[in-house]
Amino acid sequence: MNRNCVIKGPAPVDRGQWRRSSATSAHERLAFLNEASRRIGSTLDLEETSRELVDVAVPRFADTAAVMLQDRLISEGELSSRPVDGTTLVRRMAMGVAGDDADAWVDAFPVDEVAVYPAILPQAQCMASGKPLMYPALDKESARLIGATFGREDAVAALLTDGSFLTVPLRARGRVLGCVVFTRRAGAPPFEEQDVVVAEDLAARTAVCVDNARLYTTERRTALTLQSSLLPAELPQPLGMDIASRYLPASDLMGVGGDWYDVITLPGCRTALVVGDVMGHGTRAAATMGQLRTAARTLASLDLPPDEVLFRLNLMSQDLDPTQIATCIYAVYDPVTRGCALARAGHVPPILLHPDRSTEIIELPSGLPLGIGSDPLEMRELVLPAGSVLAFYTDGLVESRERDLDAGIMGLRRLLAGPVEDLDDMCDDIISSQRASHERDDIALLVARVRELDPDEVATFPLPADPRFVSQARRFVRGTLAAWGLTSLVDSTQLIVSELVTNALKHGWPPIELRLLRCRTLVVEVADGSPSAPAPRTAAPDEDTGRGLQLIKRFAYRWGTRPTPYGKIVWVEQHLP
Repeated sequence: MNRNCVIKGPAPVDRGQWRRSSATSAHERLAFLNEASRRIGSTLDLEETSRELVDVAVPRFADTAAVMLQDRLISEGELSSRPVDGTTLVRRMAMGVAGDDADAWVDAFPVDEVAVYPAILPQAQCMASGKPLMYPALDKESARLIGATFGREDAVAALLTDGSFLTVPLRARGRVLGCVVFTRRAGAPPFEEQDVVVAEDLAARTAVCVDNARLYTTERRTALTLQSSLLPAELPQPLGMDIASRYLPASDLMGVGGDWYDVITLPGCRTALVVGDVMGHGTRAAATMGQLRTAARTLASLDLPPDEVLFRLNLMSQDLDPTQIATCIYAVYDPVTRGCALARAGHVPPILLHPDRSTEIIELPSGLPLGIGSDPLEMRELVLPAGSVLAFYTDGLVESRERDLDAGIMGLRRLLAGPVEDLDDMCDDIISSQRASHERDDIALLVARVRELDPDEVATFPLPADPRFVSQARRFVRGTLAAWGLTSLVDSTQLIVSELVTNALKHGWPPIELRLLRCRTLVVEVADGSPSAPAPRTAAPDEDTGRGLQLIKRFAYRWGTRPTPYGKIVWVEQHLP
């Protein structure tokens, strides 16, 4: 909460002009209210709106003015369903003072103070009844009672005694949001009935602006909560790849949009990288984004190629909301081969930064955005150099009214090729340089650096198509796990490897290869040239075979198969100790 909401005005002015004649006073009131309507409500901010009210009222209408709002309205964006009573917490949002004794008033009525106003106080009666309350001259006992509420009885009594006191409710859409207190010092013309009318009009205009700000804040908070729950809270750092990301909404006024990114862990320590952009802004776009992100994760779990993932995501998006259109790019990276398969649906192309700091646009067919048509998409496969950086982004980063898409992409390439090596610093530089403050589109940026695998992260052992080499596979496992400091997994891993290799030799085709990977889990992979996937079955009591996969399921965290261009891979994961 901003605690510097005190407006200190010049000395009090002569308000005799308000009563010199009915015509003059009517003209003055109209001019005053017209000015107030122009100056109050310039932003959807509760504090700023409160400051604008006291700035208008002091010193032209009153010597001091204070705005009080229900504290729940500020902290939660909600109001109590029951009438405002002596148990409601009220916060002083702004204070305006004219005169040389401004510091005394600020000390007696500090901004941002939260208190319960007993039902006997004028402010509480005003909020409970929803009607103004005026004291042409406040008696000393009432002034001391107001001060006692805040523990500053003498200081408040010295300021308020014999002064004119007027409190008006802030009421909008049938609900009381708080109140405004106006005072005039002793000796100044006291408030009259015509002043009450002016104060009510002033408070009514302010209350609508405050309630609009409340509704906007509530909606924005809901949308931000929705979006933050749908975007990944923390990105995994996959094997063989370092990742950094940024998301920026279009502006504070827009709040949220439909851009998203994701990093999905796949079997075999592979990684899926996803960036998408739902057209539009607000809660609806964020909700559609969440549905598409969930659908993309579900399709990724099927271990489909990128073009197939996007094709199915397109069909699903048409069922979700045919009026919402989105673009998306999906890539799968294998850290062992450094192979990357990519496909995109109407999305801006990714950029590859080579180790020598040169850049290139990865050319692949754009395809139609998600939600349009049902044409198949094309995929491209390439091997990424060690030390290269792959950049995915949305069009809000490179396109605006002042800059076309090609110019924006060229600017992004220059920034990527700059001297910055740290990925987080690179993201910050790109966002700050590419996006002007007046832009009105969302941005998602995901950068990933490729690195070589260390010897304690991968080990490979080719196997001849000979059952006698199963024992050599077990020795390879023992030696590798001992070198990795994972001796506690030797026994279970040897059993798993024996079963997988035996099945590959018995039912598969050459070439056969055993591979161990160490990432978040210990992964055992056995590749062979047969496309037929093993299927678990229940062996009869008198059978000697059929129990291998059942044993694997008992020891493994999870297992499965995936096709390759030359056959299949059977993989098994175990938790690291």
